[in-house]
Amino acid sequence: MGLLSDPNRRRALTKLLTRLNAPICVMCYLAGVAWFMGLAFEPFTLRTYMSENAMGSTMVEERFPAGERALATGREFAAHKKKVGGMPVDWLVKTMQSRGLEVFTQSFTRKLPFPDENKERYMVRGTNVYGILRAPRAPRTEALVLSAPCSEGNNNNQAVGLLLGLAQYFRSQIHWAKDIIFLVNEHDLIGMQAWLEGYHHTNTTGGDWSPLQGRGGSIQAALSLELSSDVITSLDLVLEGLNGQLPNLDLANLFYAFCQKIGVLCTIQGKLQRNDWDTTSGYSHAAQTMMLMVLKQASGRPWGDHGLFLRYHIEAASIRGINSFRQYKTDTTTIGRLLEGMYRKLNNLLERLHQSYFFYLMPSLSRFVSIGYYMPAFGLLAVILLLRVSFHLWDNRGFYFYLTPSSPGVLSILTPVVISHMTGVALYTLPILSQEMAVQHFPVSETEAVVLTAIAIYTAGLALPHNTHRYGTEEGWRVLKLVALLYLAVLLGCTALINFSLGFILALSLVPIAAFITPHTPKALSAAIMVLLSPGCTLLYCVFLFQELQETPVSLQDGWMLFLSVISQGILDHALYGSLVYPLLALLIYPCWLLLWNILFWK
Repeated sequence: MGLLSDPNRRRALTKLLTRLNAPICVMCYLAGVAWFMGLAFEPFTLRTYMSENAMGSTMVEERFPAGERALATGREFAAHKKKVGGMPVDWLVKTMQSRGLEVFTQSFTRKLPFPDENKERYMVRGTNVYGILRAPRAPRTEALVLSAPCSEGNNNNQAVGLLLGLAQYFRSQIHWAKDIIFLVNEHDLIGMQAWLEGYHHTNTTGGDWSPLQGRGGSIQAALSLELSSDVITSLDLVLEGLNGQLPNLDLANLFYAFCQKIGVLCTIQGKLQRNDWDTTSGYSHAAQTMMLMVLKQASGRPWGDHGLFLRYHIEAASIRGINSFRQYKTDTTTIGRLLEGMYRKLNNLLERLHQSYFFYLMPSLSRFVSIGYYMPAFGLLAVILLLRVSFHLWDNRGFYFYLTPSSPGVLSILTPVVISHMTGVALYTLPILSQEMAVQHFPVSETEAVVLTAIAIYTAGLALPHNTHRYGTEEGWRVLKLVALLYLAVLLGCTALINFSLGFILALSLVPIAAFITPHTPKALSAAIMVLLSPGCTLLYCVFLFQELQETPVSLQDGWMLFLSVISQGILDHALYGSLVYPLLALLIYPCWLLLWNILFWK
């Protein structure tokens, strides 16, 4: 306190920070990157453990015997699906009723803002079928969900067969203390969104669906099952949900514990766990797994039907069966026993899962990185913005740089701030609103019109420095720089608290240009660097990096097409499910980058 209260010492400290500001910022950036990359090193991570006492032991005897019968049911489901050309609603209703469930259906309709060319749909109509197994030993105030999407073609038929087999087997058990809901949803996430909104009496996305005629208790946990082969070599756990939300870590721990008990090969991000962590290849494998999770979480989209449950504070995950060239094979009976064991343990819960972590990264299923370990990496990047604020607030003698609201510098920044945000509003609203006009005047489809309009508005923002002001002062760009630094610090800080991965990736690209951009730097070189580190180019790099980490590299042309697909999918995810990544980038991050662009070309 004496250092801050003594004017002479305070002046000496400010002079030191001003003189060494740039080297300290560079060291903080390098330290932040090094800290993040070190998180994948096993001695710096924590071993997973079960925090919930009710699920602490796997001492239950799994007896599910009907794997072959479940596969036969799956083949019968596939035949009826092919016959009717979609969801065999009548057959599912009769089959669930024959297994002693209370069966209900829900019809829904959803018109997309523009056609989804990836799945070739525009006006979506479908029906969800669900059966409720009432708890015989409890007042029916709580429920668990097991879902399987009805996918196109031959996909996921085995999952529906196993779901119906488990329903019949669970019906013969008397120890259930929670309702168990068996759900077959059509049109993947759209059907799941309609069912969840109907179950909770909400309508946040503007869909049209019929009200549910039957309900269970308050949903405590849910699993979504995806199996498309009679023989499975491994089970992959998918955790990333809408807007980067993750389920409670105990749900992942429960899956891993039963895989270890039953002897099922399990993966996360499609990658097996390795024990040679002290080798270069072992560390590289863990780092790739963790970075895949970071990229998926940063996308903000739900990576499975489970991702929409998390919005309602329901702990959920997707289990995907993988049939690869590994020699290890797992039959359907074993998978059924694994699910039986998990639901037996979830049935024991006395309260919602809450004792373990909700914010974490996983380099493997047996190790995790908690929020207390990965947040310092972001903090080292964010502190650079505060150091640069101090640099621009203090002059070389250690005095504060004072501003008044009526000074010319303050008034001169209003125009670029307003126009930058108006450009962000145009980027957010015009692509969808102008698609019909674009289709009429240009030979493009609706989806291409939306994506190309967004790219055109984004590119047009580069012309703003020539239109926002003609004359400026030295004080003016300093004020604009202070506003941009503080604005970016608040944006990245709030984003990282909700979605660390998205905040960290944005900080990696935006903090360097925000820290060092001035009107006095070389224009051509600085402009090139700013464009290469802009939000749009960062998204393009993430597309290529994601393909490399998945060991499916693509050419430049294919990568560009994936980039365009990611843009359209991001806009659709926002309109259909409420993903916040697109409005965040369009309304806040992009205008902030435009402020920095204005600083570079300040006259």
